Amino acid sequence: MAEPQGWVDCHDPFGRDRSMTVLVEDDRVLLVAPPGESAVMSVTQTRRLHRLLDQAADRM
Repeated sequence: MAEPQGWVDCHDPFGRDRSMTVLVEDDRVLLVAPPGESAVMSVTQTRRLHRLLDQAADRM
């Protein structure tokens, strides 16, 4: 079962609140985006996603 690493708040193209989730499963990192949506992120949110992905990779 995938272990949650964290999430990043974002918006869809219509401005609705969404989130992207980072999970770790065995030797894989899973990035779960809003279903059927695009994620619109600020610079700060992009940096947070970068940190979460780095942390997930370090755990493997």
